[in-house]
Amino acid sequence: MKSKLILATSVLAVGVMSVAFTLEPQTKPWPVPEKNAKTANPVKSSKQSIADGKALWNLHCASCHGKTGLGDGSKAAQLKTQPEDISKSSIQSQSDGAMFYKISEGRDDMPSFKKKIPDQEDIWNVVNFIRTLKK
Repeated sequence: MKSKLILATSVLAVGVMSVAFTLEPQTKPWPVPEKNAKTANPVKSSKQSIADGKALWNLHCASCHGKTGLGDGSKAAQLKTQPEDISKSSIQSQSDGAMFYKISEGRDDMPSFKKKIPDQEDIWNVVNFIRTLKK
């Protein structure tokens, strides 16, 4: 009986470790070209811009990042990488241009949105909405 318990515990431990090692870290550096990072947001943050950005967020982003940006969306568990918590200071401290670039270009599990959201003003509205998700 004791040997079966040890075997079961060992199998469980190996299984947990294999899952842990197959997940990519969510803090993998995501370099943004300096030109893009320095690009200023041409869309003034306003109630309308934030409302428009929130509508686009709910349509395109919330399924992975969650309604409030915590990375807890309904599709998050299906991804190879855990979506970032957008409310963290490490994300909020990024420039608007860097956020715009990442939304537009995407990488890995994060898709490019330049075709799904073809109007650049709309992506800037999403950036303005993201600024409201601070902790």
